[in-house]
Amino acid sequence: MQSFDFSVLFHWETISLLLRSLWLTILYTCASFVLAIGIGTVIAFGQISKFKPWTYISLAYLSWFRGTPLLVQLFLLYYGLPMVFKIDTVPWMAGVIALAMYSGAYASQIIRGAIQSIDKGQMEAGRSLGFSYAQTMSKIIIPQAAIRMLAPMTNELISLTKNSSLLSTITVVELFRQANLMIADTYKTMEFLLAIAVLYYLINNLIGYLGLMLERRLSMGDDIR
Repeated sequence: MQSFDFSVLFHWETISLLLRSLWLTILYTCASFVLAIGIGTVIAFGQISKFKPWTYISLAYLSWFRGTPLLVQLFLLYYGLPMVFKIDTVPWMAGVIALAMYSGAYASQIIRGAIQSIDKGQMEAGRSLGFSYAQTMSKIIIPQAAIRMLAPMTNELISLTKNSSLLSTITVVELFRQANLMIADTYKTMEFLLAIAVLYYLINNLIGYLGLMLERRLSMGDDIR
């Protein structure tokens, strides 16, 4: 029976490298999430737009990014751009963009669903008060929809955090890649895998807790309990 030696995890160099790679994972995830919300907003409004070209482009985007694996998209972006367009790609930048484009497709459905869940009477009331469509959306519809987006957006952020481990496949040194490098040096496979599993668990549960607290704080008391 193989014996485990977890003492390797408590060396200062190991701790500092794991914490640094965890911080990079958080940065890459947050950057991807911000971009994903922007992309998702554009795609969501494209789906509900009366401008048909925008609608068709949005539906095509959604179909592609929901119908192909993230790993394939990541490789296409990282390896495809230099081959086809002769564009040099920076690993972490390509990774962040790929994550954002993938997550943006799912974020768009969250945004669209939240907006369409608001009673149509809200739009009619805003227009009757003399607001333009854009003013009604920004002042009445979106503030209400934003609260309904919180729970699913929190789940999307958690999924994005876990998906960030795929950046290791294009040599980005985030948490999973750093663990693999340490495993190659020490041959302590299970020790490091368990360590990063705990770190992912902690950060994702922290995200879930913060999302829940924010949802409760912004709730207007219309939940059925």
